[in-house]
Amino acid sequence: MSEPRPTPRKPGQTGGQDPTALMGIGVQFVAVLLAFLFAGKWLDERLGTSPWLLMIGVFLGFGLSLLYIYRRLVIDPKDPRKGGE
Repeated sequence: MSEPRPTPRKPGQTGGQDPTALMGIGVQFVAVLLAFLFAGKWLDERLGTSPWLLMIGVFLGFGLSLLYIYRRLVIDPKDPRKGGE
């Protein structure tokens, strides 16, 4: 019996993922981080809790962005319902 041939990859493609589907991850990371930063700053000005809600917003935005990136790059490719391995 012969071994199955691997699926050819596009130039620059790694891990069997379509590079165009991953292009927006950096932009989404920055957008979420900035959204939480400005929300924290706005709440600080409203409630007079400066700088606590700003710092919480930055850390929360950073953490949620990292979670999204992890799910997108590590978990989703392994999910058989999404065509992963």
